Amino acid sequence: MTAPIRVLLVDDQELIRVGFRLVLDAEADIDVVGEAGDGEAAVDAVRRTRPDVVLMDVRMPRTDGIAATARIVAEMPTTRVLVLTTFDLDEYAFGALDAGASGFLLKDARRDELTAAVRAIHRGDAVLSPRVTRELISRASRLAPADSASRLVASLTERERDVFLAMGRGLTNAEIAASLFLGESTVKTHVGRILAKLGARDRVHAVILAHRSGLVGPADPLP
Repeated sequence: MTAPIRVLLVDDQELIRVGFRLVLDAEADIDVVGEAGDGEAAVDAVRRTRPDVVLMDVRMPRTDGIAATARIVAEMPTTRVLVLTTFDLDEYAFGALDAGASGFLLKDARRDELTAAVRAIHRGDAVLSPRVTRELISRASRLAPADSASRLVASLTERERDVFLAMGRGLTNAEIAASLFLGESTVKTHVGRILAKLGARDRVHAVILAHRSGLVGPADPLP
């Protein structure tokens, strides 16, 4: 039997933590292993509990979610961080994504959206709305030279380019497997190799590189 996904809840509002815990504890494949009320406590809790996924608020006292995310990702790279925010295109949340978070979720997300996001992050998929993805790409275009991204992409095999293109369009591993007639485990292997070859920190970074390289253009739909 597969071990449940270990989740740590981080928010300075106790009622929000209670609400998330009630939702997640009702799922057979998810286990809430701890809670924290600020970023400093979150880092300590991650060291103790070794969660698979951290639901991280960004606006908190003492140490905020941005600094906490950077420390968690640096110390425990196998732990994935899902940013929680009250509204879309939050500058704090973008800071957390820059710090290494793997996704972005609104606090008023529906129950099914929350559980799906936790499972997606654990699988290695990114959780970003098309609007947030486009904003990240726009910001990256002002910072990263396109020619350097193109040189990195040139190192990929033909199959890796196919998978990379699908990643850039926002497809999950399961969706990539279905569209390319591959096993999901094979896709996961390709994704790992692509991230290594590109020197991409995570899937979010890879999506940005796909657009910066020109492999995926602004007209390509995001799901």
